[in-house]
Amino acid sequence: MGSLNAWLDLTQLSRLLLVVLAAAIGFTILRFLVGSARRRLEGRTSQWACYAAAIAGRTSNLLIFVFALMLALKLTTLPDNWSSALAHAWFVVLALQVAWWMDACVRLWTRDLSRLRFGGMQNPVMASLISVVVLLVVWAVMLLSILANLGVDITALIASLGVGGIAVALAVQTILSDIFASLSIGFDKPFEIGDFVVFGDVAGTIEHIGLKTTRIRSLSGEQIVCSNAELLKQTLHNYKRMNTRRIVFQFGVSYRTQADKAEAVAELVRKIIDGVGEAKFDRAHLLSFDESRLLYEVVYIMQTADYNRYMDVQQHINLRLLAGMQELGVELALPVRELRNVEVLADAPRKPVERSHAHSAPQPEQGRTSH
Repeated sequence: MGSLNAWLDLTQLSRLLLVVLAAAIGFTILRFLVGSARRRLEGRTSQWACYAAAIAGRTSNLLIFVFALMLALKLTTLPDNWSSALAHAWFVVLALQVAWWMDACVRLWTRDLSRLRFGGMQNPVMASLISVVVLLVVWAVMLLSILANLGVDITALIASLGVGGIAVALAVQTILSDIFASLSIGFDKPFEIGDFVVFGDVAGTIEHIGLKTTRIRSLSGEQIVCSNAELLKQTLHNYKRMNTRRIVFQFGVSYRTQADKAEAVAELVRKIIDGVGEAKFDRAHLLSFDESRLLYEVVYIMQTADYNRYMDVQQHINLRLLAGMQELGVELALPVRELRNVEVLADAPRKPVERSHAHSAPQPEQGRTSH
């Protein structure tokens, strides 16, 4: 054993070769172990195995080599300053590797979270926001830990980052408002991807919900990009969540319709709607005496939210109503407006004014005096 130590102490070159050889052997063994564990874990379907496989897949070969090299350096005697530098390097490598492992776990967890359904709805917005926040925290903690290990005063750094963060927040106020609006969309869930929404003059299907904007595919085919903050300010109609559709329509018949036939029209409408399987009759009334027609109002409930099916049912009702009214001998009212021409004379003849002498007072004669 003494001869071995004496041989090892011969030259610095022997020490360097020993370190390199030990590092190479250690790197080979560690890489084989990590790869073997990853292959075994990828064949399993449990959740913990998926996470472990993701961690193994994010293990850096460079960091494995540095780890093996530092283990090999432990086999030789180093000066004090080298030992301190080695300890710092050890911590930096370990912190980076742990951050990468946590990054892989967060991304995998976010992917699983986006597939879950919150309240019966998929919520990719919440998954994206949680992923961004958690990853920022992970990498910020890793960076501050490395700086603290290297002797940097992170208290002053955190304080300066706080002041700088306030300045940045004021500069990007609009962007932050959109991000908070995206957070509100994630928690409140007014709509999700695939919903058909209408607001203002925009009508279309939600395609993507991002941190700043929401993309909508309109009925005419183009993509509409809306700011999240501006979108939440609108009164939004979400038709995907509509289970039933209440339909109100009106029609008019001629004033020449007799009273008994006018009463039969409402009964005709009820029978037609009752004959449609997906429609539920609510009411049909002679609403008012309009300007040129007897106005009827009809209300029924569609048991499906499909718009195309609603239009098919409405067409069926209209055609059956037209045929039934023809059988009853009732005419649909036409928009008629009666106009009368009145001749007005420019100079109307004036009637002469007649004086009544019986009531007129006598006028005194001029130049006559009484004695």
